[in-house]
Amino acid sequence: MPNRPNPFAKTRRDHADETAEDYVEAIADIEMASGSCRVKDLSERMQVSHVTVTRILSRLSDAGLVAREPYGPVGLTPRGLEMAAASRTRHETVVAFLERIGVSNATAEHDAEGMEHHASKETLEAMRRYLRHDGSAMTEEDAGNRQ
Repeated sequence: MPNRPNPFAKTRRDHADETAEDYVEAIADIEMASGSCRVKDLSERMQVSHVTVTRILSRLSDAGLVAREPYGPVGLTPRGLEMAAASRTRHETVVAFLERIGVSNATAEHDAEGMEHHASKETLEAMRRYLRHDGSAMTEEDAGNRQ
């Protein structure tokens, strides 16, 4: 059997990062809305058990994305803040693109939750170009930037 790229490898890598991205984005949102984030807040937001949140926070702490004290609030490290901002930007790009092509806001928000984690940098940049140029055809400058 010839050695060829695994077509599923990218999706598997994306799934591995998806939970971390969802949680750091949720922590940032909760902190912004209420000033602090607790396990209970995440459990309600993510609609999972307290035990599940605690287990995931342990992994995120080991990865250097969150800082927490037992029974205290959860905070993002600089690396976690960076991940949350990048995830938020991807989400907003996908939502704006979907709305521009005629998808309702509710559907765009729902669909973006999965798409934002799997869209490549190339695809996201193409969406941004489309949005910058009001959905018109790509300019020569854009074409030159792709080469």
